[in-house]
Order: sequence, then C-alpha cells, then structure tokens
Amino acid sequence: MRNLLREWQGELKRAFTGSPEALPDWVPLLAEGDDAGYHLPGSAVWAVHGSMPTIVAGIRTLLMQALHPGALAGVHEHSNFREDPLGRLARTIRWIFTVTYGSKAAAEEASARLRRLHEPVQGNYSDGHGTVRGYSANDPELARWVHIAFLDAFLSAHKIWGGPIPGGPDAYVREWAQAGRLMGVEDPPLTEADMRQELDSWYASGDLLVDARVAETVEFIRNPPLHPLLRPGYRIMFAGAVYSLEPKYRAMLGLTTPRLGPVPLPVKLATQVTLAVVRLALGSEGPSEQAARRRLRRLGYLQET
Repeated sequence: MRNLLREWQGELKRAFTGSPEALPDWVPLLAEGDDAGYHLPGSAVWAVHGSMPTIVAGIRTLLMQALHPGALAGVHEHSNFREDPLGRLARTIRWIFTVTYGSKAAAEEASARLRRLHEPVQGNYSDGHGTVRGYSANDPELARWVHIAFLDAFLSAHKIWGGPIPGGPDAYVREWAQAGRLMGVEDPPLTEADMRQELDSWYASGDLLVDARVAETVEFIRNPPLHPLLRPGYRIMFAGAVYSLEPKYRAMLGLTTPRLGPVPLPVKLATQVTLAVVRLALGSEGPSEQAARRRLRRLGYLQET
C-alpha cells in the first residue's frame, strides 16, 4: 500500500534538492572551509533564508524577473527551464545556500561558476520602448535587476509570513548586497528605501515590458510540471506570491488574487498554513544550515552542543 505522506515528503525533497532521499553532494561541503563565511547565525540573511517564506519568495522572484525583457530573453533563449524546471531551481538554491551558509571561498567559487555558466547567454531583445538592445546575462544592468527583484521578493514574503529580522529589513538588504557584488552588481543598494527607490525607477522608466513571452512565462510559473502530490500546495503558494506583489506589478502581469464572487479568499492564512505543513515535513533546520554550523563549531565561532 502506498505511503502517501512519505511519498509527498520525498517529492518535496526532490523539488528542492533534486533527490527524494540523498543530499546533493554540495551540501556536506558547506561544513568545509577555513573561515566563517559572509554570514553568521543571528544575521538577517540567516533569519530570512532559513525560513519557509523563501518558497513563496522564489515564485515571486520569477514573476518579477520576467518583467525585464533582457532577463526574460536570456531565460527563453538559453535555458531548458521547460524541460527541467526543477534542475534550474536546484542550481539556484545551491548558489543561494552556498553564499548564505558557506565559507567565503565557497561563496566566491559558486558565484564564479554561475557567472561562467552565464557567459554564453547573450543575444538581442526589444525593450519597453521598442528599441533593439543587446543583452548578456553577466551585464551589470541585468545583474542589478535580478538582484533587486530578489531582494524585493524575499523581503516582501518574509514581512508577511516570516518572523523578526535581526537588525530589520535594512540589515538584510545591506548583508545580501555582498551576494550582488559577487554576481557583478556595482554599488548595490544598502537600505530598503534605496532598494524600493530603484525598483520604482525601473517601473517609471518604461523599460519593463509585458508581451506574449511574459504571458507564456507566467502561465508556466502558474502551472509547472510538478508531481501531482505537490500541485495543491503549490497552487496555494503561487496565490500567496501573487498576493504579495504590489498591485501595479500584479496588474502588469495580468494576475489577480483569488476571489469567490466579490469576497477575497483567505490567501494569506492558507499560505501560512501550507508553509507550516511544509516546515513539519522538511524540519525546522535545513541540512545546509546544519553543515554550516558544523564548520563554525570546528572553527570556534559556535560552542559544541
């Protein structure tokens, strides 16, 4: 007889790591290294990235990043996201968690590897004004948009469904600026206000674009090829990502929050419950964080327990 709970847990792990049982080979390596890394326990980055709202934030990040035609052209023309969306997700998670929990050398190597993968991602696109422009995935302008969309998504989701952030939102923006620098972002914003101002400037510039390619991407993000056991929870988290968007971006993307006639559905509560269930299934402390703590105890930054 099928054990649906265990099967569901396995598919959850597969979605985030690529395997229902074994850890990815890069996770144990986070216990290695001879320095504390860029971020420590008690930091804003550990608080945000170690929480369940990151799942909703990841969906929101993809929706926001799709609004930049250069970023979207790179994904459509140089990525196999349709055939292997979970593979792309696993690679992104590897980079985020390595920069969050790894040593400085590991974070720098992971970022350099990602930038090498980006080197052939080049081409042309039409911007929001109809001008044909060249793009490169390592271009500082595109890297900046990706970085700011990431900050916006992770902060917004955490504010709605997460706990306190040590030092507040400004601390998170300031700490994660190092990740932006590793990816070629020049002078990344250091406060939430500066980040919001830059995001508003992108919107006001008219450089963002909604077209058939954006609509196709949004539809793919809405209905990715997930295991049937994961689809109900994913639909709720997608609705949460839409709920968390600023109304102007929601309108650009052609999205609305779910309603039953004139009555809005309790998306915020449903998302909170779903994230709590996922937390029970995956555990309160992920293997990447556990590996980082082993390195920090070995180096004397944490006491043995």
